[in-house]
Amino acid sequence: MSFHGLWSRNRARVIALLAAALLGLLTLPIAGAASARPSPIQHVVVLYLENHSFDNVLGFWCDARPGRCPLGGKPSGGGMPSSVRLSSGAVVRPGVTPDLVPGVDHSVRGQQLAIDGGKMDGWWQVSGCAPSTRCISGYRPGRIPNVIALANSFAISDNTFSMADSPSWGGHLYAVAASLGRFTGDNPVPARGVTPGPGWGCNSDKVTPWVPVSGVTRMVPSCVPDYSVPGLKNGGAFRPTPASYMPTIMDRLRANGLSWQIYGQPTPPGTAADLSRGYIWDICPTFAECLDTRQATHNLPAPMFINNARAGKLATFSIVTPGGTDAVDSQHNGFSMAAGDNWIGQVVSAIMNGPEWKSTALFITWDDCGCFYDHVPPAPNPDGTARGPRSPLIIVSPFARHRFTDQKATTFAGILAFVEKNFGLSPLGADDAQAYPFANAFNFAQAPLGPVPMVTSPIPPGERIDLKQANQDT
Repeated sequence: MSFHGLWSRNRARVIALLAAALLGLLTLPIAGAASARPSPIQHVVVLYLENHSFDNVLGFWCDARPGRCPLGGKPSGGGMPSSVRLSSGAVVRPGVTPDLVPGVDHSVRGQQLAIDGGKMDGWWQVSGCAPSTRCISGYRPGRIPNVIALANSFAISDNTFSMADSPSWGGHLYAVAASLGRFTGDNPVPARGVTPGPGWGCNSDKVTPWVPVSGVTRMVPSCVPDYSVPGLKNGGAFRPTPASYMPTIMDRLRANGLSWQIYGQPTPPGTAADLSRGYIWDICPTFAECLDTRQATHNLPAPMFINNARAGKLATFSIVTPGGTDAVDSQHNGFSMAAGDNWIGQVVSAIMNGPEWKSTALFITWDDCGCFYDHVPPAPNPDGTARGPRSPLIIVSPFARHRFTDQKATTFAGILAFVEKNFGLSPLGADDAQAYPFANAFNFAQAPLGPVPMVTSPIPPGERIDLKQANQDT
C-alpha cells in the first residue's frame, strides 16, 4: 500500500497519538502526600452506577456531617439545602426519594433545563419531576447502608461533576475516552427507514446528535469509528459518518503492556427491546475498535467481576457497569435503590476480602444525575464543553484517607487522570490532561485501612421493578 493510502487510513489515529504525546509533556506526577512514597496501587476498579446526583445520594448524610461536605447549602456547611427556590418562584422543601427510583428525564435537554445556566433552579421544568417536584429529593442514610458505611470510613469527593450534561450513552463514552468527540451524548434512537439492532453502539444501527465545528447539529451513527481495521466498512458504522476515531484508556494500557477489563453485558439479550439486561450500558459496542477487534475478548459479563476479585484476578484497570443478572441492581430509574446498595456491598466485599485488596483503588460513582436535584453549579471543562451536575464519588482503598472529603473540583476525567499518572500513561486529551486526579484523597504512607463489613437489606415489601421505566431510552 502507498504512503498516501496508509496515511489516509490511519491519520485520525496518528493525529490523536501525536496530540497525546504533546500533552504528555505537560503531565506532572501525582502531587501532595500521596507522592511521599511510590504508589502501591496496582489495580484500579471503577464501579459505574446509574442516574443519581450528589445531593440525592449523600445530601441528607452530609446534613449530619457538615465538616465532610463543605459545599453544602447551609452557612455552616452540610449537604441538602433546607429549601430550594425554583425559577418558577416556588420554594420547595426537599423530600425523601422512594426506594423504587422515580422516572425523571435526564436527556441533554432535560439536564440543561435543570441547570438553567448555572442557577440550578429549573428542575420543575424537567419531565417526571413536576408537578410534585419529586426529583428535588434525597435518600435517608438508612436506605443505602453500604454506601454510607463506605463514605463514613473512606474518602469521598464533594466536588466531582459529570463530564457532560448527557445521559448514559455519553457518560459511558467519556468514561474511557475522556471526551464526547463532538457527540452531544444523547442516547441513540432508531434511524429513519433502518431496522435497529441491539443496544446503542456500532452494531445498533442507531443514530445520535453530533455537532460539527461549524454548521448544524446532525444525526450520525452512534459509533466511534476505527478506519484502521482491515475490511471494516465505514470504520464500523452502519453508514458513512463524520465522527472521528477516539483513543481510549484501553489503548494507553495496552501500549504499555498493562491489562484491562470491561465488565457489563458483552452479548445482546434475547430481543433488541429487552434493555433491562444492561446491554445498552456496555461500553465496548460504542467503539468499533473494541467491538470489531480482539479487544472484545476483554469485555466480560458483570457477574464475573466478583469471582475474579475473590480469586485475585483483577486487571490493572477494570470498569464495571451493571449487566445481565446484575442489571436490575444498577439503581437506574425504575429499579430498586436497596437492590443496588446490596450489589455495591457484594462488589466491594469481593475486593476487600480478596487477595489484591492491599493494592487496589476502587472508585464508586454514578454516570449522570438521573436527573435528581443538586445545588452546586458546574463549571466548564478545560476544552470548553459543558459539564453536568455533581456526581457522588466514593474512593475505597487501604490508602484512601480515613473519613476524608476531597474538595478539589474535578470530573470523571479525574479518575482517568489518576490511572494515567499512577501507571505513567499519556493523557487522552485536554480534559484528562488537566483534570485533578484525586491526589489529596490518598496517603500511601499511612497504615493501610482494613475492610468494612457490608450488609444485605430487604427490598421493601410489595415493590415491583418498573421495567417500562427501566427500558426507557433516557
